[in-house]
Amino acid sequence: MTSYIGIRHPGHFHGLPVHTPAASVPLPAADRVAWRLECDYGEETDFTDLWQQFLDTVDTTRVRALLIGPWWREDYTPFAPVRDLLVAHADRFPALRGLFLADVVGEECEVSWLQMCDVTPVLEAFPLLEEFTVRGCGQEGLALRPIRHTVLKTLRFESGGLPGDLVRAVAASELPALERLDLWFGSSWYGADATVEDIGPVLTGGTFPRLRHLGLQNSELQDEIAAAVASAPVVAQLETLALSMGTLSDTGGEALLNGQPLNHLITLDLRHHYLTDPVLDRLRKACAPAVVEADEAEEDYWDEDDDGEPERYVAVSE
Repeated sequence: MTSYIGIRHPGHFHGLPVHTPAASVPLPAADRVAWRLECDYGEETDFTDLWQQFLDTVDTTRVRALLIGPWWREDYTPFAPVRDLLVAHADRFPALRGLFLADVVGEECEVSWLQMCDVTPVLEAFPLLEEFTVRGCGQEGLALRPIRHTVLKTLRFESGGLPGDLVRAVAASELPALERLDLWFGSSWYGADATVEDIGPVLTGGTFPRLRHLGLQNSELQDEIAAAVASAPVVAQLETLALSMGTLSDTGGEALLNGQPLNHLITLDLRHHYLTDPVLDRLRKACAPAVVEADEAEEDYWDEDDDGEPERYVAVSE
């Protein structure tokens, strides 16, 4: 399932308008746009050729932001060869500060079908990278090893099934400049096996001292996450907190109400939730003047063959 907040192409990335090169469109100045590279379905040019054409026609020494869209022509292929191209030509991109791997929407490929890989070599190859977004599910090889990166400010994993190993690697990494962290946990059906304990080091507040935004989202454990956040020291240093896209119910809402004050926040994002109106109204009042972003509650799904418990879904899974 996908929702308003789910899988979509950004119009801007790293503060720049996104530009996809086309044969009939003049090339803009290399440092004025975020470049999006994609293979056209059915065309003969594969990503290796597209990449070489990009290197030959654009002054990549001035490229500040780069997005990798669909890298296959017909059948979905693993991302690892694209990663290897990025790493091999890292010296051609001394100004690169923003990188988005797998900027792909459902019409192009479902997030669970994206055949990702270990993305650690990319962070190692670009020590001056400030923003790093990765989309894809763990069942297709998405991985990260604990890393030290002194410049990275924004780290975002958009997934319908985030592996616990990756979450633990994020929590074990040394990222002293990190200001924004978003983790979309996803559904166990698509490989999500992270636990609340896996994010424990992040919640202590000592792991990422400059963190100002935390998104723990799209989780089947959203109530448990809310309960952990309710007493987490990291919350005191945050400006924005996102617990959206998951199965947050009144259980998690009550945990937030009984926990530490949240009215120092600018926004609390609870969109795509299963809260009742009375609990949501209490949250709005308790968090004021912080803005609680919340749409209408999702509807429970009842299966005639289940044990009487409602089915609830995350916003992004398949």
